[in-house]
Amino acid sequence: MKTLKINKETTKNILNDLLKRSPNNYDSYAGQVQGILDDVKEKGDEALFGYTLKFDGCALSSDTVQVTKEEIAAAYEKVDDSLVGIIRKALVNIREYHEKQKQYSWFDSKPDGTILGQKVTPLSSVGVYVPGGKAAYPSSVLMNIVPAKVAGVEKIVMVTPPDKNGEVTPATLVAANEAGATHIYKVGGAQAIAALAYGTESIEKVDKIVGPGNIYVALAKKAVYGHVSIDSIAGPSEILVLADETANPRFVAADLLSQAEHDELASAILVTTSPELAGKVEKEIEGFLQTLSRAEIIRKSLDNFGYILLADTLEEAIDITNNIASEHLEIVTANPFEVMTKIRNAGAIFLGSYSSEPLGDYFAGPNHVLPTNGTAKFFSPLGVDDFIKKSSIIYYSREALQPIHNDIEAFADAEHLTAHGNSIAVRFEEEDR
Repeated sequence: MKTLKINKETTKNILNDLLKRSPNNYDSYAGQVQGILDDVKEKGDEALFGYTLKFDGCALSSDTVQVTKEEIAAAYEKVDDSLVGIIRKALVNIREYHEKQKQYSWFDSKPDGTILGQKVTPLSSVGVYVPGGKAAYPSSVLMNIVPAKVAGVEKIVMVTPPDKNGEVTPATLVAANEAGATHIYKVGGAQAIAALAYGTESIEKVDKIVGPGNIYVALAKKAVYGHVSIDSIAGPSEILVLADETANPRFVAADLLSQAEHDELASAILVTTSPELAGKVEKEIEGFLQTLSRAEIIRKSLDNFGYILLADTLEEAIDITNNIASEHLEIVTANPFEVMTKIRNAGAIFLGSYSSEPLGDYFAGPNHVLPTNGTAKFFSPLGVDDFIKKSSIIYYSREALQPIHNDIEAFADAEHLTAHGNSIAVRFEEEDR
């Protein structure tokens, strides 16, 4: 990890360095991705199955592309009962948290005959992308499906790549079934995104696509936006720990490494007012690296995008924290709740020594699909709002429209839109003669 003193120059350099990890910087792959999308759009299942054979080594047909009830039952036999129990416990927390996000239609009526309101409607269908193979994360299955289910989405389609034998990771299937997926298909990559966006003979088009994936999946989601809605273009994982001299250095080190192990592009940053803590954290990291299974990946991650940033004051530490706008932010200070009130930009905020980031990944309830690459400055975590749409409701009686119709006509005239004004005027033309 690089240890730096915070100033304007180091802040600028760090922000530029972190932005290099954005999927928007990998446009060299865009042509290949677009070719796959166009092919599936034109040829449907033929192209979808062809790319699945090419990239996953699995021969599929319209009869085998969808996961059956028997395959789901077989997955339960392969997953330890204790893990199934943990998934169910986590589901309760995730569902209860997202239930509190629900919005409802509302109407406001006035004595003059005006009724204004908002109609909240769930999306009809959603596609959830789930990585396969070594990157199998049943926790992400829960986080993507549960808010859609709570919102009232009727059709939740999950896609995930198969292995060469046409099988899907058992834990992924169990999590999908427990969370409430209505359809599961054995396809992955850009070709799966194309199937969800355009539809094929076997897979119907959906209204929105959510879920994480590799660079091909990220660029495919970016390319189909407009044909369907998407959640976001997710970048590599990141964590920032804001700590003072009261923090436990062993805890801080462990939490930094929890994100650095994701991949070589993951970012782990400690911002602290205590040089003594910084030194102790570095020693703890070295100790952990002697025993952790993904030590090589962690080292590369820390070498590439790991920082220890030293601040003179807590206010300076908070300023750079807001500038970085990390996906995960841990606040481990003498008064973390007070510091939290000054945080404007973060995907998820963890307070105190015992609220480590993996608590949010797996169990607490808030969604772990979070904005990355500084987008926490204007994006929010995935939630129920992502799976609904809102329609405005407007009703005016003649009595309500009459006293304001001249104002509306004058407004339309100012914009030289005479048909707009006429649409109002015709309702009062006899009265105005």
